[in-house]
Amino acid sequence: MSSSPATLPVTNQQATQSQPPINTHAFRTFLSRLSSSLRESLSQRRPWLELVDRSSFARPDSLSDSFTRIRKNLAYFKVNYSAIVSLVLAFSLLSHPFSLLVLLSLLGSWMFLYLFRSSDQPLVLFGRTFSDRETLLALVLTTIVVVFMTSVGSLLTSALTIGVAIVCLHGAFRVPDDLFLDEQEGSANAGLLSFIGNSAATSAAASVVAGRV
Repeated sequence: MSSSPATLPVTNQQATQSQPPINTHAFRTFLSRLSSSLRESLSQRRPWLELVDRSSFARPDSLSDSFTRIRKNLAYFKVNYSAIVSLVLAFSLLSHPFSLLVLLSLLGSWMFLYLFRSSDQPLVLFGRTFSDRETLLALVLTTIVVVFMTSVGSLLTSALTIGVAIVCLHGAFRVPDDLFLDEQEGSANAGLLSFIGNSAATSAAASVVAGRV
């Protein structure tokens, strides 16, 4: 008498597609807008040879003359000046790898733990689920500690101070008489940093709202 082979129970296991840890659509939108803002801003830069034209340098007559020159040169060379400050900041960070690593880790924490985290992916650490408010509070406190209580804050302050000093020194000694400033007077505060800041803030806010709805 032959016994039939034992049959194994068949279970229909459906493959569950896990959601990505971040909102990829919002993240790509943010990068796209940031890239567009960078291209638009860099297209407005002035020729670097015009910036360093030795024949256009002269000592200012007075302190008020220095301020007037700085204001006009800022309006005209705003993108170039922003690039100079950014280069000084980048050089300072590259010369201090630990501070650069700390800042990149802090930026990554903000992006992947809060700004672009998918709304249906709760943050779970050490077996505990953290709400959005708790995550935001922890990130804010961590940022305050890193920026104001470590050498990272002093490094950023020093780099920005050096960059601004270079810009002000150039602006005070560069005679702006040969510059066409009619279309620049109304946009003295615009430039590379404002483009980046506005785009980043808008994209990040839109991503946060979209991710929390």
